[in-house]
Amino acid sequence: MQKRFIRTLLLALAGLTVMLTISATSSAQIGVAISFGPPAIPVYDQPICPGDGYLWTPGYWAYDYDDDDYYWVPGTWVLAPEVGFLWTPGWWGWRDSGFFWNEGFWGPQVGFYGGINYGFGYFGVGFQGGRWDHDHFFYNRAVMNVNVTEIHNVYNTNIVVNNNTRISYNGGNGGVDRRPTPEEEAATRERHVGPVAAQTQHMQAARSDPQQRASVNMGRPAVAASSRPGEFKGAGVVQAREAGGRYTPPPNRGTQARGNAARPESNAARPAEAAAPRAENNAARSNNYTHVRELPPAERPAAPNTGNAKQDQKYQQQQQKLYDQQQKERQKVAQQQEKEDQKLAKQNAPAAQRQQQEQRHTQQTQQLQQKHTQQTQQMQQRMQPAARPAGRPPK
Repeated sequence: MQKRFIRTLLLALAGLTVMLTISATSSAQIGVAISFGPPAIPVYDQPICPGDGYLWTPGYWAYDYDDDDYYWVPGTWVLAPEVGFLWTPGWWGWRDSGFFWNEGFWGPQVGFYGGINYGFGYFGVGFQGGRWDHDHFFYNRAVMNVNVTEIHNVYNTNIVVNNNTRISYNGGNGGVDRRPTPEEEAATRERHVGPVAAQTQHMQAARSDPQQRASVNMGRPAVAASSRPGEFKGAGVVQAREAGGRYTPPPNRGTQARGNAARPESNAARPAEAAAPRAENNAARSNNYTHVRELPPAERPAAPNTGNAKQDQKYQQQQQKLYDQQQKERQKVAQQQEKEDQKLAKQNAPAAQRQQQEQRHTQQTQQLQQKHTQQTQQMQQRMQPAARPAGRPPK
């Protein structure tokens, strides 16, 4: 009994040692593997700093496992949890057979963030946007957008950026090829804390906004940055000027392997997900489409087979008529949406107005797709052979 207790205790200590080793040598890695990489970092302007003491946290692509899609978390200004703390951004990295997210953190020094060029002082190595001097943060005006009439603790040092790529992940096929320096590894081992509550709430707000999803905005989010956390409307919101690169979401997204070093319950392979994609991912989901032109092509109706040749011919004609009608409706709505988008583009409309129109188009597209799905289902129900009463033999 005593030997068994000692053995159990030794195993527990060994496991604890492994966990401590992982946390001491790397940032908090969310060990959920994604089979396809995130879009490139979009091009956007930095909103003006809302006040003295705010530090910039760059935007990044997070992943929604419920929707099986990347979504953009806008860059924003945040108050540091402690005087002297700087933000080390999170980053995506390739390991084994998938992409893993490494959580960002606050600490006295900026650590390794994958060599990703997030812009605005985070050009892949360290941070050139400002520095702490005792209990005051001084902003580098060459990098940071600050109002000098309100914020006087500034300086101006031009930065030469050699890393011009907008790739958003480290390693793998086409990723940034960079490894942490001893100094960056040392920064990770120093005392640090994770994202503050404002950052977490900001991320959750981005996740709940369909327009932030990569499959909707194609790498060019409607809200790329905001002056304050959770601010997705108003004058402090900045829209992406352009996508960082062409992005086309893979059709089989959602089939990624799952496992989590930080969460033991995710380590085991889930048989249902390993065998096949989840059922809700197999069907087209209307909330992934903003415009009718983005909808997958409608399938042509299959030839009916009720056993009555005359009846089958009649049903086939009805099917074709419904299909043609639905195609005309698709074309009409798609042309109208395209016309409205071009009008706003010519007017150089503000981001808030563009976002409002995108939301209306998304709702419009959903309603049209639901209407056509219901029409098709009703048609199929009418085509079903009439059920015979139980016990009555066929004629």
